[in-house]
Amino acid sequence: MNLKNLKIAFILALMSFAAVPMNGQDLLARQAPVDKKMKKVDSVALHHLIYQEMLDNPAADLYDEWDTEMTHYHNATTTLPETATIDLRGFVMPTPSRVITSNFGARWGRQHKGLDIKVYVGDTIRAAFSGKVRIVKYEAKGYGKYVVIRHYNGLETYYAHMSKQLVKEDQEVKAGDPIGLGGNTGRSTGSHLHFETRLCGVALNPALLFDFRAQDVTGDFYTYNRKKYASESAQATRLRGANAATHNSRFDTDDDDEDSELAIAAPEASFAPEVHFHKVKKGETLQAIARKRGMTVDALCKLNHIGKNIRLMPGQILKYN
Repeated sequence: MNLKNLKIAFILALMSFAAVPMNGQDLLARQAPVDKKMKKVDSVALHHLIYQEMLDNPAADLYDEWDTEMTHYHNATTTLPETATIDLRGFVMPTPSRVITSNFGARWGRQHKGLDIKVYVGDTIRAAFSGKVRIVKYEAKGYGKYVVIRHYNGLETYYAHMSKQLVKEDQEVKAGDPIGLGGNTGRSTGSHLHFETRLCGVALNPALLFDFRAQDVTGDFYTYNRKKYASESAQATRLRGANAATHNSRFDTDDDDEDSELAIAAPEASFAPEVHFHKVKKGETLQAIARKRGMTVDALCKLNHIGKNIRLMPGQILKYN
């Protein structure tokens, strides 16, 4: 073998040795996407299982069971955590009405466990958050036609005195889905929505979470703290509850309270039978409404805490004297 052939043989030998680690690297390189794919598949499968469990029993870490019969909770305070953070993002206001007619708290020697919001018969009531419908029932001496929804953030919301229920038990709902129509059923002498927010069966003041006048939640999160709750609830009622200009007993004679549980008394609003309500029709302006109701636009805006340039929505409720 001449020198030229020896050089060729040597180069080939070197190349063959070098090919071994290269092949190993190629195998690893080819395997990497497979590993990533498997991880992705595992992740998708895991998320699917978690999502399915969430659908089957929302907030299962807070609630022991899914019960379509149990409405009023007994001894519920024993399961309520000392603190709990509730995610309020992704909300939809249950009604565009800004008029609160009765506060949460002590009323006529009982505990009123929600807020009463002025709505008219047939007004659309919507799910406040996404979740699963737990109860759809009729209670002649209390809630009338009502719906209870358990949400993924741990809350349960109650919607009572409706004229019609539009959902079924165990139905999944998204925030903003229509769940019923405003009404005057059950123990009630005027059309309104009785709205409750409960955590582990214990009624919390909705004014801590919802600002109906501003049509917004109070923040992205609300942290319940057992020790601070009483003072925070009273403050929320002062800031966002009914006041002397909005309270009207014609709309809040419902009696929804059948068992004793944690509920903090809030200042009861005084009585103003001279206040009336106007439901905005399509195309109506502030000027037209003020003219119709015999008042100035400035007075109408001041009474409703709105600006002159507000965009009115059909079905919106405005106060007028």
